[in-house]
Amino acid sequence: QLVESGGGLVHSGGSLRVSCAASGLTFSNYAVGWFRQAPGKEREFVAVISWTSLTDYAGSVKGRFTISRDNAKSTAYLQKNRLKPEDTANYYCATRWKITSTQTDEFYTWGQGTQVTVSS
Repeated sequence: QLVESGGGLVHSGGSLRVSCAASGLTFSNYAVGWFRQAPGKEREFVAVISWTSLTDYAGSVKGRFTISRDNAKSTAYLQKNRLKPEDTANYYCATRWKITSTQTDEFYTWGQGTQVTVSS
């Protein structure tokens, strides 16, 4: 099970950190991905971290967002800086075995999402 938290309303240029708490799995063996979905749009890749903490980012967030993990807490994080109105979306975390992917259909456990709204 994955549970996201930390979403909310923030002004453009602000920062926010969302968390993904995992249970029922050996978290250290899994890669964790963050995806987002805005109203009327498809779910898109944001960032991913492998079981060895290798990372990858979508071009639209590279340099602004940072993904990290704390295996002792079975939690992954997405730190978002210099937020823009176009970052407004429901943010989901998901897991897959060990290695990274940017494809939604390669992740098989998903959280319920947390809403992030960036005002201009």
